[in-house]
Amino acid sequence: MTTIYDVPASALINKAAQQLKNEEYVTPPDWSAYVKTGVHKEMPPTSEDWWYVRCASLLRRIYIDGPVGVSRLRSFYGGRVNRGSKPERFSKGSGSIIREAAQQLEKLGYVKKIKGGRVISPQGQSFLDNIANEVKKELIKEVPGLEKY
Repeated sequence: MTTIYDVPASALINKAAQQLKNEEYVTPPDWSAYVKTGVHKEMPPTSEDWWYVRCASLLRRIYIDGPVGVSRLRSFYGGRVNRGSKPERFSKGSGSIIREAAQQLEKLGYVKKIKGGRVISPQGQSFLDNIANEVKKELIKEVPGLEKY
């Protein structure tokens, strides 16, 4: 049984983002074209598919950390903010993006809300594990020596 821990995160997230593009409930909001992903950023994302990548990344983080709340996820997606001549400090990421993406994943049935935060649903776990299995098969085709792992 292949899980998300058996494949590289970047390959899993990119493949999951491609799958989420086909879902009807996962759509970028109107404001997503203009918004920054946090105070620590200077410009909005340049990729057109950044919303789907963030949703896939968020789904993976909820799978790993769940139950997890928006505040803890904001810390994960944060970074160092440039304060000019003053020393840099850590700043959290955008909570609005995380909330909206988590709500869309809830409508899809991949995430559910409990008292301690959000956790992955069995349907979401199956979705990510199936994608991890596909990614692992692709990696085995590229590097034949990996099949023993």
